[in-house]
Amino acid sequence: MKTLLKILLGLVSVAVLVIVGGILYLNTAYPDVGEAPNLTVEATSARIERGAYLSKHVSLCVECHSERDYSRFAGPVEASTYGKGGELFGEEMGFPGSFYASNLTPANIGDWTDGELYRAIAEGVGKDGRPLFPIMPYVHYGKMTREDIYSIIAYIRTLEPIEHEVPASEATFPMSLIMRTIPAKAQHAESIPPPSDLVAYGRYMIGAAGCMDCHTPMEKGEFIEGMDYAGGSEFPIPPGVVRAVNITPDEETGIGSWTEEMFIQRFRSYADSVYVDQPLGPTDFNTIMPWRMYAGMTDQDLRAIFAYLKSEIPPVKNAVVRFTPKGSADSE
Repeated sequence: MKTLLKILLGLVSVAVLVIVGGILYLNTAYPDVGEAPNLTVEATSARIERGAYLSKHVSLCVECHSERDYSRFAGPVEASTYGKGGELFGEEMGFPGSFYASNLTPANIGDWTDGELYRAIAEGVGKDGRPLFPIMPYVHYGKMTREDIYSIIAYIRTLEPIEHEVPASEATFPMSLIMRTIPAKAQHAESIPPPSDLVAYGRYMIGAAGCMDCHTPMEKGEFIEGMDYAGGSEFPIPPGVVRAVNITPDEETGIGSWTEEMFIQRFRSYADSVYVDQPLGPTDFNTIMPWRMYAGMTDQDLRAIFAYLKSEIPPVKNAVVRFTPKGSADSE
């Protein structure tokens, strides 16, 4: 009996050493992207203009890192809060922890080098070396061209400084360890495909827009296999629970029956202030889809995204209940 007890204690000791060693290894060896590059981004007018377009209408840095007014349709961004941060992406949305959008204004990033900003945006590692949870879609941004990332950096440097302290993000275990392995060296596109190559150009733009992240359901912080762009992700907002729609080319539950003109017009219609300025009741339909910002995308970019979805994404039959008002059984 004593011999058996010694063996068991020995096995437990080995297991503890392996676990502790593994934790120490993950905390010291990862994230494994190296130091921030020695980089100076020249803030040309062309870069600032391109960065503003990407940040406001495609990659939507401004949307995630600002305050939104959900008393109006689609929660339009308050222009006076551009970049101040603070929006919470928490466990009630299915995320493994509490993740806050950081303050992107010079009041917070003024002492960041361009290389540190580049590493955060394209590789997912903060100034202090901490890994960023990929709700910040650096996995997609790292596949954009370097020039597009430089343009975003040039633009956010122009934001008005706003003093606003944002709580620290915190992941639950084991994601607190797993997320250390997610940041990776950027694999930049050498160039943006020509718009004449509609599908390739659409693949680039849909990655820059991060559409997959909201329109693909997740489970325990991981995308559900085979459900790319199939919708169903839940987002609690003040009036209830809104769900991302299916944008696969399924004829019945997705956009399979849509024409290119219908797709573009859907975005264009929300450029009209009648949609965003109307007051809403406490349980009226609303959405987190930032229509007012996406409405600023060019026809060329929208046309290419539609072509990519229709030709490259497999149809998935997934009927989505778009909205459940607060107080109904399904919203509890």
